[in-house]
Amino acid sequence: MTAPRALIAEDEPLLAQALRQALAEAWPELVIAATVGDGFSAAREALALRPEVLFFDIRMPGQSGLDAAAELFDAWPRESPLPLLVFTTAYDQYAVQAFEAQAVDYLLKPIQHARLEKSIQKLRQTLAAKAPAAIDDEATLQRLRQLLAVPGLAAGAGGTPPRLAVLQASSGSTIRMVPVAEVLYFEAADKYVRVLTATHEYLIRTPLKELAAQLDPQEFWQVHRGTLVRIGGVEAAHRDEAGRLFLQLRERPERLAVSRLYAPLFKAM
Repeated sequence: MTAPRALIAEDEPLLAQALRQALAEAWPELVIAATVGDGFSAAREALALRPEVLFFDIRMPGQSGLDAAAELFDAWPRESPLPLLVFTTAYDQYAVQAFEAQAVDYLLKPIQHARLEKSIQKLRQTLAAKAPAAIDDEATLQRLRQLLAVPGLAAGAGGTPPRLAVLQASSGSTIRMVPVAEVLYFEAADKYVRVLTATHEYLIRTPLKELAAQLDPQEFWQVHRGTLVRIGGVEAAHRDEAGRLFLQLRERPERLAVSRLYAPLFKAM
């Protein structure tokens, strides 16, 4: 069996080195393919190197480990099993319970040798199974979606903000009051978020992640890391010949792409 490879994403050099050393002692056959210090590099390097195991810190510059994993999994080749993902975190017990509830493996910093050994044993058993079916990609994607939905987990914010009823959005040189009830979808675009109703388009500066926390998740579904859609405004979901999923809206002509991470939400369709 080829030696497994891992990528470490940790913005603190001393902690990254400590994890490398601990892994070398506890799992000597594991090859550390790369160590990076920010979320954007984590997704980019993991996609380029295709390691079997990822150790992602939750809080990193650029984007969180959760967001990096979401970006990576969306772009990961469909014919290949997803890498095994272990999060490292310094969060308190509340956040740790969120990880445990979703059965995503995690290491609480400072990392304890006994806990690392337990994680390595789990990783080895999964890798040794070899069969792609042993790695349940759909379950992995579902757990990651649920973790991304935990309020403040990726960004470290506290509490749940109040629900939005009206948006203040730009339309040319005018500020419009846009009822959220009229919005069909939101789409990230550079430094702005596009706000689309049946007949108009507006721009706001609120980041999509911050906006999502202020919307009813039963009404607005995340279908891509850059798109939130009002599910009641969706007419149908269609797959193309390559298996990619797209949403057809009731009151707008454009189709919205659904990423791999969120495609299981439409499995019944």
